[in-house]
Amino acid sequence: MKLLYFAWVRQKIGTAEEEVSPPEAVQDVAGLVAWLAARSPGHAAAFADPRQVRAAVNQDFAAPDHPVRPGDEIAFFPPVTGG
Repeated sequence: MKLLYFAWVRQKIGTAEEEVSPPEAVQDVAGLVAWLAARSPGHAAAFADPRQVRAAVNQDFAAPDHPVRPGDEIAFFPPVTGG
């Protein structure tokens, strides 16, 4: 599973992307976020408030209950605002 991080999410985690193999219990975006938050202090800081992070699975916006599978590309980023 390829993970991409953008904006302040990337800054807190300290990398723009990583490859992970979460346990089989991780079945959706919310489960992935919870698992990632336990990986390092940077991940914990980035996902401290999951409501402040948006996700896309295979380049489509995804809700917390969206399924994730091995081979997916998942991007995490802050909410997008216009100006």
